Amino acid sequence: MLRLNFLLIAIVLASALGAVASQHKARKLFSELEREQERMRSLEVEWGQLQLEQSTWAAHARIEKIARERLRMKPPAAGQVLAVEAAK
Repeated sequence: MLRLNFLLIAIVLASALGAVASQHKARKLFSELEREQERMRSLEVEWGQLQLEQSTWAAHARIEKIARERLRMKPPAAGQVLAVEAAK
């Protein structure tokens, strides 16, 4: 009977330690999940800002202004334009 009691106590202790370890691991993983979700949200915000910046840098009016001012480009005269049709 004494051995059975010790065996049951050992099983209960092992079960309790397993439950504590399991809860600790679950809380740790949940904390990590929260951190990664926050990182995901900040990366989404940064992605939106980068897309906005890209659209600003690639705007047609901006490209045309740079071409005229920095590169001294101008549209070709009417006589300088040739239309080429693709062979079918």
